[in-house]
Amino acid sequence: MTEGQPFDYSGRCVFVAGGTSGINLGIAHAYAKAGASVAVLSRSQEKVDKAVAELREYGGPVLGFSADVREFDDVAAALATARGEFGELDVLVSGAAGNFPAPITALSSNAFKSVIGIDLIGTFNVLRAGYEHLRKPGAAVINISAPQSSIPMQMQVHACSAKAGVDMLTQACAVEWGAAGVRVNAIIPGPITGTEGMARLAPTPEIEQIIIESVPLARYGSSQEIADCCLWLSSPMASYVTGALIPVDGGWCLGGAAQIFTEMRRRLENSRG
Repeated sequence: MTEGQPFDYSGRCVFVAGGTSGINLGIAHAYAKAGASVAVLSRSQEKVDKAVAELREYGGPVLGFSADVREFDDVAAALATARGEFGELDVLVSGAAGNFPAPITALSSNAFKSVIGIDLIGTFNVLRAGYEHLRKPGAAVINISAPQSSIPMQMQVHACSAKAGVDMLTQACAVEWGAAGVRVNAIIPGPITGTEGMARLAPTPEIEQIIIESVPLARYGSSQEIADCCLWLSSPMASYVTGALIPVDGGWCLGGAAQIFTEMRRRLENSRG
């Protein structure tokens, strides 16, 4: 165990779908720093190359794959290659996501389908293709969900629908895969600084401040705080935890999450006259 590092993942293998930016890249960094062999996957080859270069600075084995999580065969091929290089996977993280604010009446069918495809179908593809490569018993699967999964929000019907499906997928897999010794859980991040998602949802300092005021802990969270939960959740310390949907959000789910999108909708309508 390295100094200052409470978790030791030496000799363990981790695959992070969506792991080249934002929260998911932070998760990949945390596992690499803890000594794991890490594979990341996302659509952008440029982002894959950059993430791989960063992760290799920790000194461990790293693989990168450019693939769209909506394409099952491409995801399956990447997972099979990771298994061939690393051996059985100890941790599988599915975090690819897409989101943007849009009222229902302004949301096209294709836009709705795109978010469902990335968030829900993409998560299914990662878990379905990844199952055969998991260490059984002993593997941990972690899905990255969102507060929209259980809180109806204005301008978020696409994300609400997709993430609700991710949460139920998480729990259904936990039920089916428990007998094999595979634990399946989800983390529900709140507002996290430095992420593309928050840049889209809070494009101005004014909106950022409104969000901060809507969080009981009165601040944004960090990718490291999400990663810390992942490290715990996939460790022996959480060996009896499966099917859990864990908010890491500063209390945002307690009311502020819905309020901010209501306020954003009001401002959008006022700007249109």
